[in-house]
Amino acid sequence: MKIKKKYSWILFAFFMSLMMSFSISFVLTLINAGLIPDFLSVWMRGFTIGFIVALPIALIVVPIIRKVVDRLTID
Repeated sequence: MKIKKKYSWILFAFFMSLMMSFSISFVLTLINAGLIPDFLSVWMRGFTIGFIVALPIALIVVPIIRKVVDRLTID
């Protein structure tokens, strides 16, 4: 399945927020809780909350950042 180019920014925001919340929640859970017996469930809870917060923020911020980058760069 292919998605039209005009929607690529939504796909970018989705995957970026997914990977960032996945990795950051892992590191923060490891730092704050350590390798506890229920580490996976604590981490997945943090990841889920982080992703729910990160996705809407990314959907708002990505177009703004793209415009800023376009203004700061030339062809």
